[in-house]
Amino acid sequence: MAASPFITDVTEDDFDQVVLARSHTVPVLVDFWAEWCGPCRTLMPLLAKLAEEYKGRFFLAKVNSDEQQRLSGRFGIRGLPTVKLFKNGAEAAQFVGAQPERTIRELLDAHIDRPSDALLRAALDLETAGDYEGALARLRAARESDPANDRLTAHLGRLLCEQGQIAEGETVLKGLSARALGDAEINALLARLEFVRMAADAPPLTELEQRVSAHPDDMGARLALGARYLLAGNHEQALEQWLAITRTDRRFNDDAGRRALVAAFTILGGTSELVRRYRALLAATIT
Repeated sequence: MAASPFITDVTEDDFDQVVLARSHTVPVLVDFWAEWCGPCRTLMPLLAKLAEEYKGRFFLAKVNSDEQQRLSGRFGIRGLPTVKLFKNGAEAAQFVGAQPERTIRELLDAHIDRPSDALLRAALDLETAGDYEGALARLRAARESDPANDRLTAHLGRLLCEQGQIAEGETVLKGLSARALGDAEINALLARLEFVRMAADAPPLTELEQRVSAHPDDMGARLALGARYLLAGNHEQALEQWLAITRTDRRFNDDAGRRALVAAFTILGGTSELVRRYRALLAATIT
């Protein structure tokens, strides 16, 4: 296969840089393949053709699974070819086996930027700067221009909920398409909303910390404290609260500690060192 600026081989040593870091600027499609795999030989030229056609709107990375067994193990590869799409540092979609061109195009087009995504980024910049009203106004206007953009809809619904407008936010989220439920970014946003709802009726952070300190067996306070921590960006502290619930009382609120951990893993992307560590701690707790 001729050298291309849109295609490269990757190894365990450079995967995080070539794939995860790059995926913050452009989607990266990772093809796990092997020399002996017939469907791999069918799929690879098709992926290369699409990479050339899209001219940098996505990047194709190839992983020889026989040579990179630890990397394949890291991502749970069970069959070949397996193709995973990474965006914003996390896995966003995947398929297994040789797929028709139309199916692959649909997957790519669902994750490659469209004009309204620039409006979405501008709105998120306003949110980061603390201008929540401006961000909401920008998101509403952007959604009017492109109502089919599920990511716009998901972020508008999320921000409405986070600003206390939960009823309106949930109404907006009902406009998500069925395809959106297969999008990892949108699933992470929806999982985050469960913690937004949980925190909406909870006491302030300092009060919850005092309550847990005084009464370590107060599972309800621990659950809410974890939600507060997560929404504040204190991810490990959140996971620790929910792990403590799981270790203490699996029956509390229908195994709420474990369910909160699993939802948090979705939000955090599922492949970070923190998530891998707490997945192992959860597995040791429930076995």
